[in-house]
Amino acid sequence: MPLWTGRFKKTLDKKTNDFNSSIPFDCRMAEQDIRGSVAHATMLGKQGIIDKGESEKIVASLKEIAAEIESGELPIDMTAEDIHTFVEGELTRRIGDSGKRLHTARSRNDQVALDLRLYLLDESEKLEKSITDLVRVIVNKAKENYDAVMPGYTHLQRAQPITFGHHLMAYASMLMRDLDRLSDCKKRMAVSPLGSGALAGTTYPLDREYVAGLLGLSGVSDNSLDGVSDRDYVLELLSTLSIVMVHLSRFAEEIIMWCSWEFKFIELDDAFSTGSSIMPQKKNPDIAELVRGKSGRVFGDLMTLLTAMKGIPLAYNKDMQEDKEAVFDAVDTVLMCVDTFAPMLETARVLKENMRNAAAKGFINATDCADYLVYKGLPFRDAYKATGELVALCIDKGLTLETLPIAEYKKVCDIFDTDVYEAIDLDNCVKKRTVKGGPSPECVLREIEAMEKKLDERK
Repeated sequence: MPLWTGRFKKTLDKKTNDFNSSIPFDCRMAEQDIRGSVAHATMLGKQGIIDKGESEKIVASLKEIAAEIESGELPIDMTAEDIHTFVEGELTRRIGDSGKRLHTARSRNDQVALDLRLYLLDESEKLEKSITDLVRVIVNKAKENYDAVMPGYTHLQRAQPITFGHHLMAYASMLMRDLDRLSDCKKRMAVSPLGSGALAGTTYPLDREYVAGLLGLSGVSDNSLDGVSDRDYVLELLSTLSIVMVHLSRFAEEIIMWCSWEFKFIELDDAFSTGSSIMPQKKNPDIAELVRGKSGRVFGDLMTLLTAMKGIPLAYNKDMQEDKEAVFDAVDTVLMCVDTFAPMLETARVLKENMRNAAAKGFINATDCADYLVYKGLPFRDAYKATGELVALCIDKGLTLETLPIAEYKKVCDIFDTDVYEAIDLDNCVKKRTVKGGPSPECVLREIEAMEKKLDERK
């Protein structure tokens, strides 16, 4: 039976009831709903708002219900309007009128706001663990390839020599920022709205801080209208998850390219690849492609809630029920993507020789050639022009800077000497980039060590 009977003379139309019902998706908050109710009932008894004995009876029965739902002994009735209705109805069925006292000094508006905060705090813990595990996989892979020379790209054109370890650590840095955003988001999430009532608080002598303390929350909402209508924490989480998916999608795109015959920098394990129904030679990076594709789904979840919230007057409106499916979908999608991405990357085989061969082409040591002239005293712009002429000459002759005779160098600029070949050696080009944050093996190892320390501090 709906919680709002009394005012209405007719039952809700069946199709309308199905349209209005939220239990198909908010049933996943059963544990959080009961946890919040236990804290609320405990406070009601402590404050003398209801009899202490009834408070204890309610708490004991709620804990039984929670245990039975978790074990599967008590199936959730999917015809109930929402999870709150189901739990309260089951409680009343078991302990009679005492169960009806649970909702004293509480509205579904502040109740659902609390449930969602508690649920998303729990899910954020899972997200942090999964992302942290992925960062560890990236760091370990970078450690294995800290000195593997490869071309770095801009505009998808070979640009300058770097190492594969350096490239991987860029993604580790991105995901560490995501972890920081998640942690920051949780600070504003860990606030109790309970006591806000429907919108105007209550006349009962509640101890809101006591309830927040029982639930492990850092404080209570300052304004009852905001308490029930605030969904900023959901938008923040969705924004953070969207950025996570941007990073995963970019990484997936590179993996897809690296697996192609045009690059062939890595080979995915068979367990994370699929074949073709008609082309027997194919080994497709479908898992990476799915991660790339699912990014749009998470972005859509963010847009759904931004659009739903933008025109809502204070306080609660039914539009806000749309928050749950959007954020639940985003959380599920990101967890699935991260948990699949980590083993896919961990088991991938790095083809270092192919990376090195690619680095030997495309004149990616041209900047080092110009820097060689600068160290000899030539202004950078003049050095840049001279090196550009050398590249053009190499292209005409089918040579590289490494194979171009020194006589040709001197025709362009007589400052050149045979030591230029040492300056433009790919290994030397990478090793000399020792500025903090640079791609030299020495720098990459320092970056890995610092990242491992940060990860250990998050435990």
